[in-house]
Amino acid sequence: MTMVDIEAAFLAACFAELDALKPGNVHRFAAGHGMEVAHFEAAAFAAAPCIARRGERVGARIEAAVAASLAVAGLNTNLGILLLCAPLAAAAERPAPLRQALGEVLATLDLADASAVFRAIAAASPGGLGRRADHDVGAPATIGLVEAMRLAAGEDRIAAQYVGGFADVFDIGVARLRALPDAEPEARTEAAYLAFLAAFPDSHIGRKFGRAVAGEVQAEAQAVAAGIDWLAPAARRHPPLAAFDARLKARGLNPGTSADLTVASLFAAALSS
Repeated sequence: MTMVDIEAAFLAACFAELDALKPGNVHRFAAGHGMEVAHFEAAAFAAAPCIARRGERVGARIEAAVAASLAVAGLNTNLGILLLCAPLAAAAERPAPLRQALGEVLATLDLADASAVFRAIAAASPGGLGRRADHDVGAPATIGLVEAMRLAAGEDRIAAQYVGGFADVFDIGVARLRALPDAEPEARTEAAYLAFLAAFPDSHIGRKFGRAVAGEVQAEAQAVAAGIDWLAPAARRHPPLAAFDARLKARGLNPGTSADLTVASLFAAALSS
């Protein structure tokens, strides 16, 4: 794919995610957590050329995209999205099928990529990040990026994608999107988001509020998702989603990891279509 194609697919994925009513997250139907859709739109436009920069290292794409996003949004809106989408963009430049090409890209990640990503994460300063005794992002990287992600994979579902070949993105997110070809675009995105939220405790919630709270949200997501007909119009889908959204935001709970994985799934689906 060309740089123009990849950039367009990235923007489309970011905007499609904002168009869906994603409980607990920011979307066009409700702001939340001190953020609005405009913050995410500005960050997406700023990051897109960096993510799609042809031939660039994955780490360099992420570092440049984070800097550009922070400059226009003034706060961290898309670190997880950028961590997930940069390897996918690099893979889309290769002639092999996307999932195979992604494996090739992940195998090339090195210390330089880790150093750039450490700097990007430190600059974005995501909520609940905490500190590590070894290989902390606030210190210079001394291992490769996949090795660093492996250390965090047990607590961070985004890091786990680097270790597992983005299995969640393809086997949960892309699979859910493709299982609903007749649903409205927003419904497909909502279904993918709820699939992630129901599949495992959201690691963003877990970092900030603990695994028990994240598990409670997972259980509630399972119950809500089971009662929704994804082929129904928004007037029927949205009331239970909006009620769940209000409950989560009243507690300050933002399933940010599930939203990031949703963007990556939309991006991967577009790149492999």
